[in-house]
This record gives sequence, structure tokens and C-alpha cells, in this order.
Amino acid sequence: MMKEEIKVFCPATIANISCGFDVLGVALDSVGDEMVVRKVPSKGVHITKLTGQDLPTETHLNVAGVAALSLLAECDYDGGFEIEIFKKIKAGSGIGSSAASSTGAVWGMNALMGNPFSKLELVKFAMEGERLASGVAHADNVAPALFGGFTLVRSYDPLDIVPINSPPELFATVIHPQIEVKTSDSRKILKTTLSLADGIKQWGNVGGLIAGLYTEDYALIGRSLVDHIVEPIRSILIPGFDKVKSSALEAGALGCGISGSGPSIFSFSRGSETARKVADAMKDVYQKIGIDYDVHVSKINTLGIREI
Repeated sequence: MMKEEIKVFCPATIANISCGFDVLGVALDSVGDEMVVRKVPSKGVHITKLTGQDLPTETHLNVAGVAALSLLAECDYDGGFEIEIFKKIKAGSGIGSSAASSTGAVWGMNALMGNPFSKLELVKFAMEGERLASGVAHADNVAPALFGGFTLVRSYDPLDIVPINSPPELFATVIHPQIEVKTSDSRKILKTTLSLADGIKQWGNVGGLIAGLYTEDYALIGRSLVDHIVEPIRSILIPGFDKVKSSALEAGALGCGISGSGPSIFSFSRGSETARKVADAMKDVYQKIGIDYDVHVSKINTLGIREI
């Protein structure tokens, strides 16, 4: 007998991972939203509760609602769904707040209907929520949230998602300075062309990072976490970015960069002890500047969304 209601954990995610703008992402384990999805007789999608953030509950204005409607349009389900959203990821933080809501809605609905859709199809539905949030239907946050671990968006047309190995000793540290950078705004400042020289360096780092993840070569992972294209532009929107990055590396981080569109800054470390030292070094920078922050130390979440 199928369930009528399900509660899910929707992980935060790091997108881009320095060298992989719009194509690389990874799911975190220590922070995420919670959602309740339930079947109801009335057709459509209804967001009945939203706590933790001041976001719209009108279905067509909420990323979870838009993603859910996208799924419903592709199936012959007679009833509808109610969604409760408990936001633990701050909007505009750069760790996949909109992706968590979008993926949680479609994953929960799919589970209650007996999983008629594949994870790849769920990515397509969730991308519609991202389109509402940022103006671009990107998959680098929703893919790892749904598949777990690291993911590569090999192609957008047709959509092709490749799960990537997650080395067991790899930990992420993410610090979120309490300022908001909207994804749509941070996209507007990006260049739409790049030099061949920068492209060659970036492609080398993407290949190096993928190889490092598969071979569990932590040094190779570290030296591949370099962004020649987006970080030099977006980092100007993040107070203290250069100091946070240098402090993280001095504390033992393998590499450091902007999480998604920012303002969060991520680093990878080998082992939880180093990841915590990196967190202390990052915190020290913002304490001296006088900017409030949240910080998360997390192992890699290899499951993605899960029932709780």
C-alpha cells in the first residue's frame, strides 16, 4: 500500500566547484531543508506551510510549486499534493536553497506515486524551479541533490547527468557571510565570451578534478580547484574573499572557492579535523571584519534526498 504522506531531507549543495561553472555540483550532509509532501483529493499543488524564510507560498511564485507543477503536467495523476517547507538553508546563501525546495517537492511526489519518473526526469522538473529563481534552468545544484555525491552535467541538450565518485575522506567547509547575493544578479556581471587560453586552463582543471575524484588523489583534487573565468569577477561581490581563501589554504584546505553564485565560500579538506581547522580560520577573518556568518563542516552526502 502506497503512503499518503512523506517527510524528506533535502540537502544543501555546492555548485560549480571552482572550475565547473553550471556543470559540477556536490551534495552536503550536515545542512538541508525538510519538507512534507502529501496526497490530497483536490487537483493541483498547494503550499500549506513555509517556515524559516520569508518566501512566497503562492504555487506559481514558489520554486517548489513550479517544479511540482512541471511534474504534474507530465503525468496522469488524478489528485493533487500539499507541500510543507521547513527552510534551513537561507535564500541567496549560495548553497542551493532553491534547489533543495525544487528537488524535495518532485522527489516526494514521485515517491508517493510509486516512482514513475527516473532521477534524470526529476532533474528536468526541478530545473524549472531553478529557472524561476535565477532566470536560467541550470542543473548543477539539483543534480547532486537528487543523485547524491558529485555530479557532472555532461550535456544540457539532451540532458545527461554523470554521477562521480566521492572520496571517503573528503570533507567540505562552507562559510556564509550574512549578506545576500542573488543568483540572477551574479549572472548579470559575468562575461559571455572567454579567451581560448582561459578555456584551455579551465578544461584542464575540470578534467583534473574528475580524475582526482575517481582516483582519490587528494593533491590532484586540490590543484584542480582553480577558476580562471568566474571567480575573478564574482569574488568582488564577497567581502573578504581573498583573505578567507588564503586563510583556508594556510589552515590545510586542499582548495577553496565560491559556492554557487556566492556569497558562501567553500573549501575541501582531507579529513574532518582539517576541515574544522579550516572553519576556524575562515571564521576568524569575518570576526575581524565584523560580518556575521554561518559555517558548516560536512562530509559528502552520497545519498542525496532521503526520507526521514
